[in-house]
Amino acid sequence: MASSDTLTATDYIQHHLQNMTYGKLPAGYERHNSDGTTHVLAHDTWTMAHTSDEAKDMGFNAVHLDSLGWGLFLALFLGFIFRRVAKSATTDAPRGMQNFVELIVEFIDNTVASTFHAKNRMVAPMAMTIFTWVFMMNLMDLIPVDWLPVAAAKISGNEHLFFKVVPTTDPNVTLGMSITVFFLIIIFSIREKGVLGFIKEYTLHPFHSGKWFVDIFLIPVNFVLEMIALVSKPISLGLRLFGNLYAGEMIFILIALTFSFGILLGLLGGVMQWIWAVFHILVIFIQAFVFMVLTTVYMAMAHDVPDEQH
Repeated sequence: MASSDTLTATDYIQHHLQNMTYGKLPAGYERHNSDGTTHVLAHDTWTMAHTSDEAKDMGFNAVHLDSLGWGLFLALFLGFIFRRVAKSATTDAPRGMQNFVELIVEFIDNTVASTFHAKNRMVAPMAMTIFTWVFMMNLMDLIPVDWLPVAAAKISGNEHLFFKVVPTTDPNVTLGMSITVFFLIIIFSIREKGVLGFIKEYTLHPFHSGKWFVDIFLIPVNFVLEMIALVSKPISLGLRLFGNLYAGEMIFILIALTFSFGILLGLLGGVMQWIWAVFHILVIFIQAFVFMVLTTVYMAMAHDVPDEQH
């Protein structure tokens, strides 16, 4: 794609940043074909978006098939690997994949143990899932940006097919995971502190005088401050991951453009791509680790019951 004569640099970048979108277009919608003709839809139609404008017009109900597909595939792949290792595990000195898996398990277990001090058998497996899944989704960023999209275009017969292969460059994916964490925070906060304790946490903190006629005026202030802090957790958690991976993918795309400007720039682009890939390995690991650690910290805060409630 980078060397295509029909695409400008702007077209190339926009094409790589657009998801494969499936959604509904309303009756009367004008679709612009590649040959310059226009087709008006007679009925509401569920279809694949042919342009970024169509994807935008599909609205909230549209789904990104590439993000969902790669996310599901990587989750199943991880499940297959871990299940296979678990079934063949022995008490002898671990080798190969078993040694690698045990290293990851020990690393996650030690990290969770140092952060989460309550009792919840779900937290450690959740941390393991988050770290390995996010890491694998991030790792897709190291595959050259044209390889899989070009292969998908050839297989489908559509040279303009949208096909993003890094799920974490899609804010729908990162915010979807962070919102799930948000609901878990609320659920376990209510379970550990009770409904009344949960309400008190967001109405009587950080300002509390102990006198009801003063607290009446402090409750709205406390509620606003605590709600901002609560809502900012999933937003920052999701956007941090998205922003770092999106920026990394953008740099890879910009480097890929150099391959279409002759041998000299192509060689320079190859060197830059290698350097950025080596540096980006650290970004991939750190972002997966940060998402996992912050989730564990938020879960620990949800289980933190004030002394007066014990």
